[in-house]
Amino acid sequence: MNELQPLLLTVAALLATVLASRVIVRRQVRRLADWLRLSRTGEPPPPPPTRAGALMNPLIREAEALAKDLAKAQESAVQEARLRSQADALWTAERLRGHVHAKLAGRPLVVVANREPYRHAHSGSKIEVVMPASGLVTGLEPLLRACGGTWIAHGDGDADRETSDENGRLKVPPENPQYALRRVWLSDEEDKGFYSGFSNEGLWPLCHIAHTRPVFRPDDWARYREVNAKFAEAVFEEIEGQTEPCVLVQDYHFTLLPSLIKERRPDARVALFWHIPWPNPEAFAICPWQKELLHGLLGADLIGFHTQDHCNNFLDTVDRVLESRVDRARFAVKRAGHETLVKPFPISVAFPETPAREPAAAARAAREKVLRAAGREDEFIAVGVDRLDYTKGILERFRGVERMLDLYPEYQGRVVLFQIGAPSRMALAGYRDFGEAVAAEAARINARFKGPPPIVVLSRHHSHDELKPYYLAADACLVTSLHDGMNLVAKEFVAAREDERGVLILSRFAGAARALRDALIVNPYDADAVAEALRTALAMKPDAQSLRMVRLRREVRENNIYRWSANLITELAAVRLPAGV
Repeated sequence: MNELQPLLLTVAALLATVLASRVIVRRQVRRLADWLRLSRTGEPPPPPPTRAGALMNPLIREAEALAKDLAKAQESAVQEARLRSQADALWTAERLRGHVHAKLAGRPLVVVANREPYRHAHSGSKIEVVMPASGLVTGLEPLLRACGGTWIAHGDGDADRETSDENGRLKVPPENPQYALRRVWLSDEEDKGFYSGFSNEGLWPLCHIAHTRPVFRPDDWARYREVNAKFAEAVFEEIEGQTEPCVLVQDYHFTLLPSLIKERRPDARVALFWHIPWPNPEAFAICPWQKELLHGLLGADLIGFHTQDHCNNFLDTVDRVLESRVDRARFAVKRAGHETLVKPFPISVAFPETPAREPAAAARAAREKVLRAAGREDEFIAVGVDRLDYTKGILERFRGVERMLDLYPEYQGRVVLFQIGAPSRMALAGYRDFGEAVAAEAARINARFKGPPPIVVLSRHHSHDELKPYYLAADACLVTSLHDGMNLVAKEFVAAREDERGVLILSRFAGAARALRDALIVNPYDADAVAEALRTALAMKPDAQSLRMVRLRREVRENNIYRWSANLITELAAVRLPAGV
């Protein structure tokens, strides 16, 4: 027994050691597993477990290396997600180009609009290139620049024929051609009936609640139909031989065009974007040819409006006027076996991709330039930028300025409103009369106050480069539309203000008011409200201006024209064509 005792003790010691080692190893493995689990969750890595001798140390070293790799991978994933989130918010011309190429898969893109993006006009012995003042051009031109394609438009410049080939085609922009412009020629009689008559004396006042009576003449309607058919032929020529082309029709000038295109080319994907408001069914019922207009529009696969309210009004009108099935859950109309989607696409502007180096200095220089050009030394500058159109609330704006000077006489002689008014539709007597009324109202108000006149009217076309100093110089930009689809002036002003200063005063009746909530929202018919908003803007502290402008700029930056174009093209490309076309 004495001889066996040492052996038993040795065995017992060995067993005890093995059991103890097993407990230690199990504890270390459990701690190591817990440590790896915490590392994998993405939380800050805890301290590694205490080393447990030669047996565990290699495993722990490998676990530490694995944890570090996990941390790096997690950080990379977070960074990638952050960049992807920023990319989702920031649409650029380059990103749009790739997106459209992917969505259209080589199918041609054709845009149809009455307004051409570049017109050529004689100026003495030279020919000048003019980019018309138009929200439509501002919104669509970046799409064609980014993606190419063809823009079909009425060639109304007196030197347009000289600068086009025998088929009315040329490459634009002149300084860096990126897409094709196809000009359609109209006779004076066609232009008068189609554009001046039915479109702008009929449909324009019909769709805008600005208390101007629409005029509908049978002869104008006949010209309107003829011109829509002529543009349809131009479209067919441009898409001849192309498979499943995409056609993007613009605005109230071409309500008949979608059906004309679809009847001959059912393989075409057709969208129409309506740039102005759509009225309620009772107002639209004034038009004697409302059924024909709706039939033409519903040839489109997709109809876009600026706001959901306009979509709702359109669906209500279709439901009231035509035999059709209106699917309000999907915002679609099905008629004669064809489905038309109706969706809101709030249009926007291009946002500067490269920030100015010294935006505050640029704003000061712009202010000096604007005041020097006008021979002024005003302390405060307000600006309005519009076509001379009765829907823009220019007269109401003037009366708001007048009321502000009456209520707050300390601002007399210290503030000037630069009203930039591009002449528009001057062939129509109503527009000529309105231009005269603008000049007369400014003269009346200026005569009331001593010192420098508070209102300066600049009645000529200004290019985008010429407008920018006014945007940069302004303490306040007044957008006082009586009724507007969107009004891109509001967004142009915000995009220009890289110094994060200035205040936007915006009509509640403009589509832009839905998104630009950090503007001072006003009822333009209420002169006191406009006056108080202007006084608030001029008295606003820089920090308060900056707080509002930063949020406004974020909205315009994230929802810029490239995102608008991408959304529209995405929906158009997703249209399902009937089998066999």
